[in-house]
Amino acid sequence: MTVLHLTKGSANISSYAHHMLTIQQSEQNNMVSSSHSTSAAAASAVDSVPQKESGGSSVSFKTTRDLTPSQLKSYRSDFDADIKNKLATLTISRESYTNALESRDVYLKHPPVFSNKLAIDAPITDQKSSGRCWLFAGLNMLRQHMMKEYSLEELELSQPYLFFYDKLEKSNWFLENVLITLDEDLDGRVVQFLLKDPIGDGGQWDMFVALIEKYGVVTKEAYPETYHTSSTGQMDQLITSKLREYAKSLRALHAKGKSADELRNKKSHMLEEIHRIMSISLGHPPVKFTWTFYDKDKKFHEFRDISPLQFYKDHVKQDCKETVSLINDPRNEYMKKYTVKYLGNVVGAEQVHYINLSIDEVKKYAAKVIKSGRPVWFGCDVGKFHSRNKGMMDPELIDYKAAFDFNFGLTKAERLQYGESLMTHAMLLTGVHIEDDKIVRWRIENSWGESYGNKGYLTMTDRWFDEFVYQIVLEKDDLPKEILDVLDQKAVVLPPWDPMGALAK
Repeated sequence: MTVLHLTKGSANISSYAHHMLTIQQSEQNNMVSSSHSTSAAAASAVDSVPQKESGGSSVSFKTTRDLTPSQLKSYRSDFDADIKNKLATLTISRESYTNALESRDVYLKHPPVFSNKLAIDAPITDQKSSGRCWLFAGLNMLRQHMMKEYSLEELELSQPYLFFYDKLEKSNWFLENVLITLDEDLDGRVVQFLLKDPIGDGGQWDMFVALIEKYGVVTKEAYPETYHTSSTGQMDQLITSKLREYAKSLRALHAKGKSADELRNKKSHMLEEIHRIMSISLGHPPVKFTWTFYDKDKKFHEFRDISPLQFYKDHVKQDCKETVSLINDPRNEYMKKYTVKYLGNVVGAEQVHYINLSIDEVKKYAAKVIKSGRPVWFGCDVGKFHSRNKGMMDPELIDYKAAFDFNFGLTKAERLQYGESLMTHAMLLTGVHIEDDKIVRWRIENSWGESYGNKGYLTMTDRWFDEFVYQIVLEKDDLPKEILDVLDQKAVVLPPWDPMGALAK
């Protein structure tokens, strides 16, 4: 067994330590009186405990596997002996950790002022009760160029339009993966992963590109929100239930020896049902639409009978195929190309892929783009050390040490490895503050409405970027040749459940 060491006679020994020392002495006496035999059952009831040093000479003890009443008594006694714990209880038991432990010093040190900020503050959007952040961030990025070119005070592109086709494409993607894995064990990890969340609201940048390259873009006026785009839970649940039923049917037909053509014919009828759900819930997307607007000088403009693809090519005027995703994943080797197995939405589109770089490289290129007057799409773990009221993100924003007397010790790589962090949200970088050639903080445009943060914007400190930002998207022209050459590599395939694919859930 492993032993825990404590100092004999120490005035600071806790009641828990005294309890354990008593157990040790009793066990030693029992060992002497029972000759030299040891019960196998008793041996299996003890577990190892980490070593603890207290200076000077030391003694050791062993403990049982279960949590004993004596332990609980000693824990409570030690807790009550510290008056600070009573004060912490009075404060925290009636308030959230975020509000109770928010560090005033952090947000006073980082006001929402930036040395480099985009010239256009577009109206803040609101994804409401949905996981469409990646679509909002992508379309919000595209509108920046349009607002400048057409001298617009406001513009919103239709997220529901892409959402409609994303659900259809994800349904087809899922059913194709069912066909690919027909001979896999139903209870195996791969099939169960595919069944868990087949058409989640989330997505990756390359999935956004696949949608707009196939279906184009329309304005929000041409295809507005419905109940089921703003609150997606019921519709998602309905489609998920049908897709799982379809998966069972396809596997059963395969077991009966049906051909691949017969299975895909069956799949076509399944997708027709999904299309029916989407059309009833959202309405048919436009095939053509008219774009009318006033510019800043109140001059009227009209473009009639435009197809979504024509609008994308003639008015959005950004070639999203000429972009690249950079990630910072310290678990894996830098200057390598990565992908995630089974990650995607449009069958036949380019595979989702990333180039892994150090965090300093990622930040350098992001700051360069913002200085040039363009926004940067990025993915992060938004729930960490984040104040919604103040619109602030910083690793020291929530002072857990003051209340609970501990810090967090995992590195960025270890948080990914142990399930403590992953990409959960996509937003836009729209500003950066630099002092003495050093990045201090970043400005973020979110999609949670104007009531959030600083009228919809938030401030992210550079040290938060280091720890919780995982991905940015840049144009290929913003990167040197040696980085772009990584795209020619064969991609390292990460498993389907890897956190680098989590934003798509």
